[in-house]
Amino acid sequence: MNIELNEDERLDDLLAEGLKIIQSPQVFSFSLDAVLLAKFAYVPIRKSGSIIDLCTGNGAIPLFLSARSNAPITGVELQPRLSHMAQRSVALNGLEDRIRIVTGDVKGIADVLGHEKHDTVTCNPPYFPANEMSDRNMLEEVAIARHELHLTLDQAVENAGALLKQGGKAAFVHRPGRLLDIITSMRQHRLEPKRIRFVYPKRGREANTLLIEGTKDGRPDLKILPPLYVYEDDGTYTPEIREMLYGPEA
Repeated sequence: MNIELNEDERLDDLLAEGLKIIQSPQVFSFSLDAVLLAKFAYVPIRKSGSIIDLCTGNGAIPLFLSARSNAPITGVELQPRLSHMAQRSVALNGLEDRIRIVTGDVKGIADVLGHEKHDTVTCNPPYFPANEMSDRNMLEEVAIARHELHLTLDQAVENAGALLKQGGKAAFVHRPGRLLDIITSMRQHRLEPKRIRFVYPKRGREANTLLIEGTKDGRPDLKILPPLYVYEDDGTYTPEIREMLYGPEA
């Protein structure tokens, strides 16, 4: 399909999935965090399930998840520029019958998509509080994606919980320093933490990424999964990360 790109956009390959995605180095490009979350989250296999991705950006996580599940996927993105990028990427890959991109606010999104009816919610929310913005000249799209200008961590968790049916699962990627905040918020909004995995840049370093999944109205039973290392000592990707990015080796 012939999709028109803006001047600051490029077309990148999602090699493991055999898909393509529209990116903009100036406005928005997905990071490894999106890959990690998409591989970590539980997803329903059957078409009868439903998946919602909040703060979807340019649609990377819905595209990744489409390779793991036949369930319909809805991405929610506040910013029209990013939402349009996601919509064009979905069309580029011929996935309009499986992925829908909604331009709208995460806050109150259950009023639009339905309360307590979905199987899985994923969310890669803004990581940094609004008062930690050091560059006031940052592009608005970048600032909104990175900082809690329009959506706090607690609001992301609250709205994920509102979307999920009982027994449904919500998965988040965040910074380890917010672990207690996110666990507290999840329990306040009926999401019982069930799985945590810490991601480390390499062995011997502190974790810099947190993956956490909770079950709506689940029983307490938290599992700490084995650590995930991104790089070997020589700077190459570890086998697990390499498989996530490029698929299994032949």
